[in-house]
Amino acid sequence: MIPLKVNGTAHTLDVEPQTPLLYVLSDDLGLNGPKFGCGLAQCGSCTVIVNGRAIRSCSVPVGSVANAEITTLDGLGTPENPHPIQKAFIDEQAAQCGFCLSGVVLTAKAFLDQNPRANEEQIRQAMSGVLCRCFTHTRMLRAIGRYAAERRNA
Repeated sequence: MIPLKVNGTAHTLDVEPQTPLLYVLSDDLGLNGPKFGCGLAQCGSCTVIVNGRAIRSCSVPVGSVANAEITTLDGLGTPENPHPIQKAFIDEQAAQCGFCLSGVVLTAKAFLDQNPRANEEQIRQAMSGVLCRCFTHTRMLRAIGRYAAERRNA
């Protein structure tokens, strides 16, 4: 039995400790945010935030995150009340197919939570490991910049 706290809700799951966290989140908990992309922690589609850090859930055994605070894209905000970073993406029309959004949004959020005064180059560097094939990078970077500016001015 593995205890998890996902998006503020406690769960106790009967799964093998070596099962990738991604499979538990999608298959056992039915969450749609993290996606299976490459399965090698290279693309970012499976990104979640664990205890404040963006991680690739396809390569993390669920047993290693027992009792951790896990946030997925599903748990950031709601359609009626999106998280400010989600609102920035909506305002900038920065999403296209949506496959990479967990990686982009959660990596940016975790990075800016830890580095609220990051400049554009630092943000670009932090985002360099997240892959998007729809070519909305410019709009995504604009949305992340908008969110960063709103945080600094708040």
